Amino acid sequence: MRPSPLLSGIIYIALGVIFTIIAIHDVQTNGEWGILTYLFVLIATFDFGSGIKLILFHFKLKSAHDENNENG
Repeated sequence: MRPSPLLSGIIYIALGVIFTIIAIHDVQTNGEWGILTYLFVLIATFDFGSGIKLILFHFKLKSAHDENNENG
């Protein structure tokens, strides 16, 4: 069974939060921005973007499905 776009979006946003926390912890530990910190921030950005896109897609699908049910 395939997970819904809403569930996938929530998972991606949760991963974005986790990678952001790891990046913050890495900066606090090392006292500077290293290549690994930039990598964590980049991954978090992609996760947040994908998560938001999937959640919006879920509501778009739901809206289209509701319109089809009302029209026939």
